[in-house]
Amino acid sequence: MGKEHFERHKQPWTSEEIQKLHGFAKKGMTLKAIAKALTRSEESVKARAKADKLKIAKKR
Repeated sequence: MGKEHFERHKQPWTSEEIQKLHGFAKKGMTLKAIAKALTRSEESVKARAKADKLKIAKKR
């Protein structure tokens, strides 16, 4: 299986995406799962979460 790559590099976050991010973080989703759900890179999600002081679940 090819590695899916759909990074939207350096695109600004929409308020809808930010709301989703907060919801996913509250549900305890992992960084990888959130990145996939939002079709953003893990780095991007991590940076946004950090900016919003969100806690992202660590991989179990």
